[in-house]
Amino acid sequence: MSDEKKTAQVAKDPSLYYFYSVGCGWCKKAEPIVDEINAEGKFEILKLDLADETNRKINEELKKKYDVQCGTPWFIDAETGNGFCGYRDKETMLKWANGEEIPKPVRPTGPPPKPPLLGVSKKEEKKWIKEYDEWYKKNEKLPNIKTSKEILEMPRPKSDPPKPPVPTSTDAQLDEWGKEYDKWSKENDHLPNLIPSKQIVDRFKQNRDKQNQPQPPMGGSDNQSLNVRMNIIEQKLDRLMTHLGVKSPISNISPKPPVKGAHVKAKSNKK
Repeated sequence: MSDEKKTAQVAKDPSLYYFYSVGCGWCKKAEPIVDEINAEGKFEILKLDLADETNRKINEELKKKYDVQCGTPWFIDAETGNGFCGYRDKETMLKWANGEEIPKPVRPTGPPPKPPLLGVSKKEEKKWIKEYDEWYKKNEKLPNIKTSKEILEMPRPKSDPPKPPVPTSTDAQLDEWGKEYDKWSKENDHLPNLIPSKQIVDRFKQNRDKQNQPQPPMGGSDNQSLNVRMNIIEQKLDRLMTHLGVKSPISNISPKPPVKGAHVKAKSNKK
């Protein structure tokens, strides 16, 4: 395929943006689908890492322009404002890339009433059924929603578990919480898949210690940091030139590998 045809193909949909962040579970699930769509060559979705300051500014400007509140992943057509927030399957992503509006997922009107504890009086149970059935009627379009009868047939605790300890709790406080949890577990041993207190306490301690660890300095030596910044700038210029339909002189010098943190358009494999 000639350079002119490649440029025309990329320029066809230069405004499809996919904002993501490192550590975002739904982004990790969406990324392979985005790569797959880009590799097919019909659409080109620009991947924008919010760790990059320029990408954050673009993100903020688009949210302000189209009055959108969304974390990551966020898919948006920068020219039309058509987009959606959160993970979607490939079929939905292709519809969006093709210009179709993606309806927002159904949201609950509010939290459902808390199920009654096992062993409460019939009066309390009937009161909960009435409240829950009213909530169910308003939210019956939600996926995988259960009826009040189905919930009452599920295993329920006899009492509320102890409140989780605060993240800054000491070892002694966490061990004391573990003792309270053991008492609750013994009282509710009819419940399936109860996690042992030691496993929960150890997890709390690990998370606390991890948060208290000093963070390593960003980047390496000054020369390494400068090289990284230069590579990022070159890749941004290369992408901008391609977007404008101009053959970039940078790309003719030598191919550079993607830099971690830089947003680079995936190249089409289509010939």
